[in-house]
Amino acid sequence: MKFGIVFFPTVGPRDKPAPQYFDEALRLVDLAEELGFDHVKMVEHYFFPYGGYSPDPVTFLAAAAGRTRRVRLGTSATIPAFVHPVKLAGKLAMLDNISHGRVDAAFGRAFLPDEFAAFGIPMDESRDRFTEGVEAVKLLWTTPDAVWEGRFHRFGPVTLLPRPVQEPHPPVFVTSARSLDSVAAAAAAGHHLQTVPNAMTVPELRERVDLFRTEWASAGHAEPGRIHLTFPCLVAADAQEAARKGGFDEERNNAAISLAVRSWGSTTSTAYPGYEKLANIGRGVSFEDKLADDKLLVGSPDEVRARLERIAESYGDDITLSLGVHSGHLSVDDAVTTLRLLADEVFPKLAHDGA
Repeated sequence: MKFGIVFFPTVGPRDKPAPQYFDEALRLVDLAEELGFDHVKMVEHYFFPYGGYSPDPVTFLAAAAGRTRRVRLGTSATIPAFVHPVKLAGKLAMLDNISHGRVDAAFGRAFLPDEFAAFGIPMDESRDRFTEGVEAVKLLWTTPDAVWEGRFHRFGPVTLLPRPVQEPHPPVFVTSARSLDSVAAAAAAGHHLQTVPNAMTVPELRERVDLFRTEWASAGHAEPGRIHLTFPCLVAADAQEAARKGGFDEERNNAAISLAVRSWGSTTSTAYPGYEKLANIGRGVSFEDKLADDKLLVGSPDEVRARLERIAESYGDDITLSLGVHSGHLSVDDAVTTLRLLADEVFPKLAHDGA
Protein backbone atom coordinates (compact mmCIF):
# COMPACT_ATOMS: atom_id res chain seq x y z
CA MET A 1 0.00 0.00 0.00
CA LYS A 2 1.26 3.47 -0.92
CA PHE A 3 0.26 6.83 0.56
CA GLY A 4 0.26 10.37 -0.71
CA ILE A 5 -1.54 13.63 0.05
CA VAL A 6 -4.22 15.48 -1.88
CA PHE A 7 -5.18 19.13 -1.50
CA PHE A 8 -8.88 19.89 -1.74
CA PRO A 9 -9.35 23.36 -0.27
CA THR A 10 -12.85 23.99 1.06
CA VAL A 11 -12.21 27.54 2.22
CA GLY A 12 -12.84 30.95 0.73
CA PRO A 13 -11.66 34.52 1.43
CA ARG A 14 -13.81 34.76 4.56
CA ASP A 15 -12.04 31.74 6.03
CA LYS A 16 -8.44 32.11 4.88
CA PRO A 17 -6.65 34.24 2.26
CA ALA A 18 -5.58 32.26 -0.79
CA PRO A 19 -1.85 33.17 -0.49
CA GLN A 20 -1.86 31.81 3.07
CA TYR A 21 -3.51 28.56 1.99
CA PHE A 22 -0.99 28.01 -0.81
CA ASP A 23 1.94 28.82 1.49
CA GLU A 24 0.66 26.25 3.96
CA ALA A 25 0.03 23.65 1.25
CA LEU A 26 3.54 24.06 -0.17
CA ARG A 27 4.98 23.67 3.33
CA LEU A 28 3.16 20.32 3.48
CA VAL A 29 4.52 19.41 0.04
CA ASP A 30 8.04 19.86 1.44
CA LEU A 31 7.16 17.65 4.39
CA ALA A 32 5.63 14.96 2.18
CA GLU A 33 8.86 14.89 0.17
CA GLU A 34 10.95 14.68 3.36
CA LEU A 35 8.88 11.90 4.93
CA GLY A 36 8.76 9.69 1.84
CA PHE A 37 5.12 10.02 0.80
CA ASP A 38 4.38 8.71 -2.69
CA HIS A 39 2.57 11.66 -4.26
CA VAL A 40 1.05 15.13 -4.00
CA LYS A 41 -2.21 15.96 -5.80
CA MET A 42 -4.41 19.00 -6.34
CA VAL A 43 -8.04 19.21 -7.51
CA GLU A 44 -9.72 21.42 -10.13
CA HIS A 45 -12.85 23.38 -9.21
CA TYR A 46 -14.23 26.89 -9.58
CA PHE A 47 -16.16 29.68 -7.83
CA PHE A 48 -17.17 28.02 -4.55
CA PRO A 49 -15.24 27.36 -1.34
CA TYR A 50 -15.61 23.71 -2.47
CA GLY A 51 -12.29 23.53 -4.32
CA GLY A 52 -12.54 27.02 -5.76
CA TYR A 53 -9.03 28.02 -4.66
CA SER A 54 -7.73 25.57 -7.26
CA PRO A 55 -8.99 26.47 -10.76
CA ASP A 56 -5.72 25.13 -12.24
CA PRO A 57 -3.99 22.24 -10.44
CA VAL A 58 -1.09 22.31 -12.91
CA THR A 59 -0.06 25.76 -11.65
CA PHE A 60 0.17 24.47 -8.08
CA LEU A 61 1.94 21.28 -9.13
CA ALA A 62 4.52 23.28 -11.08
CA ALA A 63 5.35 25.14 -7.87
CA ALA A 64 5.56 21.79 -6.07
CA ALA A 65 7.82 20.39 -8.80
CA GLY A 66 10.32 23.21 -8.32
CA ARG A 67 10.85 22.38 -4.64
CA THR A 68 10.85 18.56 -4.78
CA ARG A 69 12.89 15.85 -6.50
CA ARG A 70 11.12 12.57 -5.75
CA VAL A 71 7.41 12.83 -4.93
CA ARG A 72 5.00 12.23 -7.82
CA LEU A 73 2.68 15.04 -8.90
CA GLY A 74 -0.95 14.25 -9.65
CA THR A 75 -3.94 16.12 -10.99
CA SER A 76 -7.07 15.19 -9.08
CA ALA A 77 -8.44 15.79 -11.67
CA THR A 78 -8.21 18.09 -14.68
CA ILE A 79 -11.42 18.57 -16.69
CA PRO A 80 -11.04 18.03 -20.48
CA ALA A 81 -14.51 19.49 -21.15
CA PHE A 82 -13.33 22.92 -19.98
CA VAL A 83 -10.15 23.30 -22.08
CA HIS A 84 -8.91 22.66 -25.61
CA PRO A 85 -6.94 19.39 -25.78
CA VAL A 86 -3.92 21.11 -27.37
CA LYS A 87 -3.70 23.41 -24.34
CA LEU A 88 -4.24 20.63 -21.81
CA ALA A 89 -1.74 18.27 -23.45
CA GLY A 90 0.85 21.05 -23.58
CA LYS A 91 0.42 22.08 -19.94
CA LEU A 92 0.74 18.52 -18.66
CA ALA A 93 3.69 17.71 -20.94
CA MET A 94 5.46 20.85 -19.76
CA LEU A 95 4.88 19.85 -16.13
CA ASP A 96 6.25 16.38 -16.89
CA ASN A 97 9.42 18.01 -18.20
CA ILE A 98 9.77 20.46 -15.31
CA SER A 99 9.41 17.56 -12.87
CA HIS A 100 11.63 15.18 -14.89
CA GLY A 101 8.83 12.66 -15.45
CA ARG A 102 6.85 12.69 -12.23
CA VAL A 103 3.32 13.48 -13.50
CA ASP A 104 0.25 11.31 -12.91
CA ALA A 105 -2.50 12.71 -15.14
CA ALA A 106 -6.00 12.17 -13.76
CA PHE A 107 -8.97 13.37 -15.80
CA GLY A 108 -12.56 13.88 -14.65
CA ARG A 109 -15.95 14.76 -16.14
CA ALA A 110 -16.87 17.43 -13.53
CA PHE A 111 -20.34 17.43 -11.98
CA LEU A 112 -21.25 20.93 -10.79
CA PRO A 113 -23.90 22.69 -12.93
CA ASP A 114 -22.51 26.16 -12.20
CA GLU A 115 -19.12 25.22 -13.64
CA PHE A 116 -20.62 23.93 -16.88
CA ALA A 117 -22.79 27.04 -17.17
CA ALA A 118 -19.78 29.34 -16.77
CA PHE A 119 -17.90 27.59 -19.57
CA GLY A 120 -21.00 27.45 -21.76
CA ILE A 121 -20.79 23.66 -21.97
CA PRO A 122 -24.02 21.58 -21.91
CA MET A 123 -23.85 18.99 -19.15
CA ASP A 124 -25.40 16.40 -21.46
CA GLU A 125 -22.19 16.55 -23.54
CA SER A 126 -19.87 15.88 -20.60
CA ARG A 127 -19.22 12.19 -21.21
CA ASP A 128 -18.51 12.62 -24.92
CA ARG A 129 -16.33 15.68 -24.30
CA PHE A 130 -14.42 13.78 -21.62
CA THR A 131 -13.77 10.76 -23.84
CA GLU A 132 -12.75 12.87 -26.81
CA GLY A 133 -10.56 15.15 -24.71
CA VAL A 134 -8.58 12.33 -23.09
CA GLU A 135 -7.99 10.52 -26.39
CA ALA A 136 -6.94 13.74 -28.12
CA VAL A 137 -4.47 14.53 -25.33
CA LYS A 138 -2.96 11.05 -25.57
CA LEU A 139 -2.67 11.41 -29.36
CA LEU A 140 -0.84 14.73 -28.98
CA TRP A 141 1.53 13.22 -26.42
CA THR A 142 2.50 10.29 -28.59
CA THR A 143 2.11 11.21 -32.27
CA PRO A 144 4.12 13.58 -34.49
CA ASP A 145 1.99 15.49 -36.99
CA ALA A 146 -1.13 14.59 -35.00
CA VAL A 147 -4.47 15.11 -36.72
CA TRP A 148 -7.78 15.08 -34.86
CA GLU A 149 -11.25 15.26 -36.39
CA GLY A 150 -13.66 15.00 -33.49
CA ARG A 151 -17.14 16.14 -32.60
CA PHE A 152 -15.90 19.06 -30.50
CA HIS A 153 -12.34 19.73 -31.68
CA ARG A 154 -10.36 19.61 -34.90
CA PHE A 155 -6.64 20.19 -35.27
CA GLY A 156 -3.58 19.14 -37.18
CA PRO A 157 -1.25 18.19 -38.41
CA VAL A 158 0.58 19.46 -35.30
CA THR A 159 3.54 18.14 -33.30
CA LEU A 160 3.35 18.92 -29.60
CA LEU A 161 6.37 20.48 -27.91
CA PRO A 162 7.67 19.63 -25.44
CA ARG A 163 6.87 15.92 -25.58
CA PRO A 164 6.33 14.22 -22.19
CA VAL A 165 9.38 12.74 -20.49
CA GLN A 166 7.50 9.55 -19.57
CA GLU A 167 6.99 7.09 -22.40
CA PRO A 168 4.69 6.56 -24.08
CA HIS A 169 3.05 9.18 -21.87
CA PRO A 170 2.30 9.95 -18.18
CA PRO A 171 0.05 7.42 -16.43
CA VAL A 172 -3.59 8.26 -17.13
CA PHE A 173 -6.18 8.00 -14.36
CA VAL A 174 -9.93 8.42 -14.64
CA THR A 175 -11.71 9.96 -11.67
CA SER A 176 -15.14 8.42 -11.13
CA ALA A 177 -17.37 8.97 -8.12
CA ARG A 178 -20.50 7.06 -9.08
CA SER A 179 -20.70 5.76 -12.65
CA LEU A 180 -20.13 2.03 -13.14
CA ASP A 181 -19.93 2.62 -16.89
CA SER A 182 -17.05 5.06 -16.38
CA VAL A 183 -15.19 2.54 -14.23
CA ALA A 184 -15.59 -0.23 -16.82
CA ALA A 185 -14.64 2.07 -19.69
CA ALA A 186 -11.52 3.27 -17.86
CA ALA A 187 -10.32 -0.29 -17.28
CA ALA A 188 -11.00 -1.33 -20.87
CA ALA A 189 -9.02 1.67 -22.18
CA GLY A 190 -6.06 0.97 -19.88
CA HIS A 191 -6.70 4.01 -17.68
CA HIS A 192 -6.13 3.70 -13.95
CA LEU A 193 -8.89 4.48 -11.43
CA GLN A 194 -9.21 7.26 -8.89
CA THR A 195 -12.30 7.43 -6.69
CA VAL A 196 -13.68 8.76 -3.41
CA PRO A 197 -15.09 6.29 -0.83
CA ASN A 198 -16.87 9.14 0.96
CA ALA A 199 -19.14 9.62 -2.10
CA MET A 200 -20.69 6.15 -1.96
CA THR A 201 -21.68 3.27 0.28
CA VAL A 202 -19.22 0.54 1.22
CA PRO A 203 -20.94 -2.03 -1.08
CA GLU A 204 -20.87 0.48 -3.95
CA LEU A 205 -17.14 1.03 -3.49
CA ARG A 206 -16.45 -2.71 -3.40
CA GLU A 207 -18.53 -3.13 -6.56
CA ARG A 208 -16.48 -0.50 -8.38
CA VAL A 209 -13.11 -1.83 -7.23
CA ASP A 210 -14.07 -5.38 -8.23
CA LEU A 211 -15.47 -4.22 -11.58
CA PHE A 212 -12.31 -2.28 -12.40
CA ARG A 213 -10.07 -5.25 -11.64
CA THR A 214 -12.26 -7.66 -13.59
CA GLU A 215 -12.45 -5.41 -16.65
CA TRP A 216 -8.73 -4.66 -16.49
CA ALA A 217 -7.88 -8.36 -16.42
CA SER A 218 -10.30 -9.09 -19.28
CA ALA A 219 -8.68 -6.39 -21.41
CA GLY A 220 -5.29 -8.09 -21.06
CA HIS A 221 -3.23 -4.98 -20.32
CA ALA A 222 0.50 -5.59 -19.87
CA GLU A 223 0.89 -3.60 -16.65
CA PRO A 224 -1.18 -3.85 -13.46
CA GLY A 225 -4.10 -1.48 -13.03
CA ARG A 226 -3.70 1.09 -10.27
CA ILE A 227 -6.45 2.16 -7.88
CA HIS A 228 -6.20 5.40 -5.89
CA LEU A 229 -8.71 5.98 -3.08
CA THR A 230 -9.08 9.40 -1.47
CA PHE A 231 -9.75 9.75 2.28
CA PRO A 232 -9.98 12.77 4.59
CA CYS A 233 -7.30 12.25 7.23
CA LEU A 234 -6.60 13.71 10.68
CA VAL A 235 -4.32 12.00 13.18
CA ALA A 236 -3.64 13.27 16.71
CA ALA A 237 -1.91 11.68 19.68
CA ASP A 238 -5.14 11.98 21.67
CA ALA A 239 -8.16 10.16 20.20
CA GLN A 240 -10.69 12.65 21.58
CA GLU A 241 -8.78 15.59 20.12
CA ALA A 242 -8.66 13.84 16.74
CA ALA A 243 -12.41 13.17 16.81
CA ARG A 244 -13.20 16.76 17.80
CA LYS A 245 -11.03 18.30 15.09
CA GLY A 246 -11.96 15.71 12.47
CA GLY A 247 -15.64 16.22 13.18
CA PHE A 248 -15.31 20.00 12.79
CA ASP A 249 -13.40 19.61 9.51
CA GLU A 250 -16.00 17.19 8.15
CA GLU A 251 -18.78 19.61 9.13
CA ARG A 252 -17.11 22.48 7.26
CA ASN A 253 -16.40 20.29 4.23
CA ASN A 254 -20.05 19.24 4.22
CA ALA A 255 -21.15 22.87 4.28
CA ALA A 256 -18.86 23.67 1.35
CA ILE A 257 -20.14 20.87 -0.88
CA SER A 258 -23.75 21.61 0.10
CA LEU A 259 -23.36 25.14 -1.26
CA ALA A 260 -21.64 23.94 -4.44
CA VAL A 261 -24.30 21.35 -5.32
CA ARG A 262 -27.30 23.52 -4.48
CA SER A 263 -28.08 24.12 -8.16
CA TRP A 264 -28.79 20.41 -8.60
CA GLY A 265 -32.11 21.21 -6.96
CA SER A 266 -33.16 22.85 -10.25
CA THR A 267 -31.00 20.88 -12.72
CA THR A 268 -31.36 17.59 -14.56
CA SER A 269 -29.06 15.98 -17.11
CA THR A 270 -29.20 12.74 -19.05
CA ALA A 271 -25.45 12.42 -18.44
CA TYR A 272 -25.94 12.52 -14.67
CA PRO A 273 -28.92 10.35 -13.78
CA GLY A 274 -29.95 10.68 -10.16
CA TYR A 275 -27.62 13.58 -9.40
CA GLU A 276 -30.59 15.73 -8.40
CA LYS A 277 -30.33 13.95 -5.04
CA LEU A 278 -27.02 15.73 -4.44
CA ALA A 279 -28.98 18.86 -3.55
CA ASN A 280 -29.65 17.13 -0.19
CA ILE A 281 -26.12 15.86 0.37
CA GLY A 282 -25.66 17.89 3.54
CA ARG A 283 -28.35 15.80 5.24
CA GLY A 284 -26.54 12.56 4.57
CA VAL A 285 -24.54 10.14 6.67
CA SER A 286 -23.25 11.35 10.05
CA PHE A 287 -19.58 11.77 11.00
CA GLU A 288 -19.88 8.81 13.38
CA ASP A 289 -21.36 6.58 10.66
CA LYS A 290 -18.56 7.53 8.27
CA LEU A 291 -16.00 6.64 10.93
CA ALA A 292 -17.69 3.29 11.50
CA ASP A 293 -17.48 2.56 7.76
CA ASP A 294 -13.80 3.62 7.60
CA LYS A 295 -14.58 6.41 5.15
CA LEU A 296 -12.58 8.87 7.27
CA LEU A 297 -9.05 8.24 8.52
CA VAL A 298 -9.54 10.12 11.76
CA GLY A 299 -8.25 9.11 15.18
CA SER A 300 -5.19 8.28 17.23
CA PRO A 301 -2.26 6.53 15.51
CA ASP A 302 -3.52 3.14 16.68
CA GLU A 303 -7.08 3.86 15.53
CA VAL A 304 -5.95 5.02 12.10
CA ARG A 305 -3.60 2.04 11.74
CA ALA A 306 -6.53 -0.28 12.47
CA ARG A 307 -8.66 1.54 9.87
CA LEU A 308 -5.91 1.16 7.29
CA GLU A 309 -5.58 -2.54 8.01
CA ARG A 310 -9.33 -3.00 7.46
CA ILE A 311 -9.17 -0.99 4.22
CA ALA A 312 -6.32 -3.18 2.98
CA GLU A 313 -8.30 -6.31 3.85
CA SER A 314 -11.38 -5.00 2.02
CA TYR A 315 -9.78 -3.64 -1.14
CA GLY A 316 -6.30 -5.19 -1.30
CA ASP A 317 -2.94 -3.96 -0.10
CA ASP A 318 -1.92 -2.99 -3.65
CA ILE A 319 -4.09 0.14 -3.57
CA THR A 320 -2.79 3.67 -3.13
CA LEU A 321 -4.39 6.09 -0.68
CA SER A 322 -4.51 9.85 -1.23
CA LEU A 323 -4.98 11.58 2.11
CA GLY A 324 -6.80 14.89 2.40
CA VAL A 325 -4.86 16.45 5.26
CA HIS A 326 -5.50 20.18 4.85
CA SER A 327 -8.87 21.51 3.68
CA GLY A 328 -7.93 24.84 5.24
CA HIS A 329 -10.29 24.84 8.22
CA LEU A 330 -7.79 23.49 10.72
CA SER A 331 -4.33 24.76 11.53
CA VAL A 332 -1.52 23.77 9.19
CA ASP A 333 0.18 22.50 12.33
CA ASP A 334 -2.60 19.91 12.64
CA ALA A 335 -1.72 18.71 9.14
CA VAL A 336 1.99 18.62 10.03
CA THR A 337 1.18 16.52 13.10
CA THR A 338 -0.94 14.19 10.96
CA LEU A 339 1.86 13.59 8.46
CA ARG A 340 4.52 13.07 11.11
CA LEU A 341 2.38 10.67 13.15
CA LEU A 342 1.55 8.72 10.02
CA ALA A 343 5.21 8.43 9.07
CA ASP A 344 6.51 7.72 12.59
CA GLU A 345 3.77 5.77 14.33
CA VAL A 346 1.28 4.43 11.77
CA PHE A 347 3.04 3.25 8.62
CA PRO A 348 5.88 1.35 10.37
CA LYS A 349 3.33 -0.74 12.28
CA LEU A 350 1.24 -1.76 9.27
CA ALA A 351 1.37 -5.38 8.13
CA HIS A 352 2.42 -4.23 4.65
CA ASP A 353 4.71 -1.62 3.14
CA GLY A 354 3.92 1.96 4.12
CA ALA A 355 4.52 5.25 2.31
